[in-house]
Amino acid sequence: MALLAAVPLAGQVRFARQPDRILVAIDGKPYTAFFLAPGGNKPYLYPLSTAAGIVVTRHFPMEPFPGETQDHPHQRGLFFSHGDVNGYNFWATEPDSGIPKMGRMALVKVIAAKDGANSGTIRAVFEGQDSAGKPITTETRAITFYSSPVLRTIDYEIEIQPADRLTFGDTKEGTFGIRLATSMAEDKGGRMVNAEGRETEKNVWGKRSPWVDCYGKVDGQTVGVAIFDNPSNPRYPMYWHARAYGLFAGNIFGVRDFTGDKSRDGSLTLEHGHGIRFRYRVVIHAGDTRAAHVAELFARYASGK
Repeated sequence: MALLAAVPLAGQVRFARQPDRILVAIDGKPYTAFFLAPGGNKPYLYPLSTAAGIVVTRHFPMEPFPGETQDHPHQRGLFFSHGDVNGYNFWATEPDSGIPKMGRMALVKVIAAKDGANSGTIRAVFEGQDSAGKPITTETRAITFYSSPVLRTIDYEIEIQPADRLTFGDTKEGTFGIRLATSMAEDKGGRMVNAEGRETEKNVWGKRSPWVDCYGKVDGQTVGVAIFDNPSNPRYPMYWHARAYGLFAGNIFGVRDFTGDKSRDGSLTLEHGHGIRFRYRVVIHAGDTRAAHVAELFARYASGK
């Protein structure tokens, strides 16, 4: 948590700007940082924790932490990205990865970082660029954090405008996701469950569902993370790219990969002047899915409450 040491410790939700990140404090304590596409990497939130301070995101590669897995270094905290945008890879954007046709993200401006008594919102604009630096997209991201003694809730909205004709290709490598703490992963004893009550990667990966919750042990306590797909999103409900090793993501584009039907095409094309919007909610909770009343929380979210 050394990354957050400079956050002011007053107020309910407060922000402090640094050159490459915005620090977030909730209820007078450092909470997370929104990294503003440093070095062309994708924007991401790290770390994330419960209201009691139990960290639910993997620390690697941002900080050393004993006993963690060190695979897939591009899976940083909480993020939105996709592996095929006009043929460029925005999913794996580690600057030293050497991936051919790798996209990059660049901060255009921070529009606002508005503190609040019960919630606070960051608004920032980013440009998605091809490997030569030519603009492909303009993305406006709005992230709202809520104060609560029980839950940590984050609303994440992305509005994408194409610079020209824009195609999201059919690949499982996407799109809105989180890399869970190693001890929460299914292959370390954790559990994933979707809205239909299906459990384990075998029954959740590649299936469509309005929400998925992943829970497991951290420091001996059961904690979980739920991702909600907003009913207004394109192609709702989305497919889930949720892996036993700790990747937890939703993706509407990878239809061919998820269904195994090579005749299908999940790509989506936007023409210049026609944007697209995605909205999600992330709920970080104590206990398992049932104890946290995840189904009820989603019902309230879906109804607009």
